[in-house]
Amino acid sequence: MRKKLAAGNWKMNGTLGSMLEIDALAEKHPDPKCDVLICPPATLVAAMAASIGDGAINTGGQDCHANTSGAHTGDISAEMLKDAGASYVLAGHSERRQDHNESDEDVRNKAKAAIAAGLIVVVCCGETDAEREAKNTLDIISDQLAGSIPDIVTGENLVVAYEPIWAIGTGKVPTLDQIGEVHDFIRARLEKRFGEGVGHSVRLLYGGSVKPSNADDIFAVSNVDGALVGGASLKAEDFSGIITALENS
Repeated sequence: MRKKLAAGNWKMNGTLGSMLEIDALAEKHPDPKCDVLICPPATLVAAMAASIGDGAINTGGQDCHANTSGAHTGDISAEMLKDAGASYVLAGHSERRQDHNESDEDVRNKAKAAIAAGLIVVVCCGETDAEREAKNTLDIISDQLAGSIPDIVTGENLVVAYEPIWAIGTGKVPTLDQIGEVHDFIRARLEKRFGEGVGHSVRLLYGGSVKPSNADDIFAVSNVDGALVGGASLKAEDFSGIITALENS
């Protein structure tokens, strides 16, 4: 049975004062029925991990370098994230792919580095509005899965997040049928490539304007095992509603 996952990506938001939101979230969900993950900016990873301790909330990084060390000013390695207390890391978020021109190969190498460091990697995929309009969604997702996910993954070290780029932070949400079509497609692709055991055990998250008001409906969709949430994860009250919806799904 796949354990559901509510993941929050704070992006370039948050200071030490934002830790109060984590404290409030921990109070609301001292023993959640699903896994809970917060990926703060790199400046807060160690502080958040120390504050949470062995509690119910996991800490993750938003990105990592493919190398373990070296002359890469401004970057952070998977080993550094692990040392700071992280247990997860995102790879291939659309904002990294677009803002930093990351290729599928770049994402795959980062995923390999994350797994080697003992982190669970959340590999992100998703299509643009133009690709959706051109009815190329499944082709785009297929290429991203094939190019971004390394051969060494298991159901324990890989999570896949489907985030249609046109729905991130826009308030636009795909229809439930569209979400289900992509998630079922991803599941089938994973099972074909890695076998039914591994392919069935990988958790699939939906991301893109998820909020408490639509979470129940989204979590009822086939092969949706949780969510990767952006803005709604910054406030304990908002993220708590999404966690509760996932617990009850």
